[in-house]
Amino acid sequence: MQLYNVLVRPLITEKNTILQALNKYAFEIAKEANKPQVKQAVEKTFKVKVTTVNVSTVPGKTKRVGRRMVQTRSWKKAIVTLKAGDKIEIFEGV
Repeated sequence: MQLYNVLVRPLITEKNTILQALNKYAFEIAKEANKPQVKQAVEKTFKVKVTTVNVSTVPGKTKRVGRRMVQTRSWKKAIVTLKAGDKIEIFEGV
C-alpha cells in the first residue's frame, strides 16, 4: 500500500479536539492499513515524530431508509500520539 493512500481524512470532533491537549490526533485510515504504515505516513506527511499509534475499527450503524433497514459502512480509525513539542498545523485553530 502506498503511503499517500493510508490517511483518508483527519477527524475533527469535540472529543478529538480535547485529545489535542495530550498531543493525540485522530485520522480515518484505509481498511488495509496497519500501525507501521500509519506511523510512516504521519511522519512523512506532517514532518513530526510519532511515539505511539492506536488503531480501532468503527462498526457500521443500521439506518432506516424508507421501509428498509440499511447498514452504513464500517471504517478504521487511528489515534496518533506525537512526541512532546510537536504539533500538526492542520488541526490548529479549529
